[in-house]
Amino acid sequence: MARSTKTGERGFTLIELLVVLTMIVVLASMGLAQYRTSVIHSREAVLHEDLFRMREAIDQYYADKAQWPSTLDALVSDGYLRKLPEDPFTKSASSWQAVPAEPDPNNPTAEPGVYDVKSGSDATALDGSKYAEW
Repeated sequence: MARSTKTGERGFTLIELLVVLTMIVVLASMGLAQYRTSVIHSREAVLHEDLFRMREAIDQYYADKAQWPSTLDALVSDGYLRKLPEDPFTKSASSWQAVPAEPDPNNPTAEPGVYDVKSGSDATALDGSKYAEW
């Protein structure tokens, strides 16, 4: 690639350097886009796992005590979870949205409790759905 000039000096032309720099920029931007997508994929996987574990703990609580937990913190205080996980999109353990259970017709005085949990994020997933709907 090195060229010889009339004076015997060797070097690269400005055009050659610009072409190489352009190729480097294009490859770097493609890599950055792929990196950002992979980060979102990993956060979505963590959210799926956290929701699965918390819903499983809610179901175990109900199976053991025949009532829904009053709050998500009750799962921690009663030993069903070590701690509430941090929502990977809101970066907070307090942003989870608790879905209340329907009142029990057999025991109308009982507190409804938490039936389900959802993410507190308003962001949209890569598949087009909202994280708060998962």
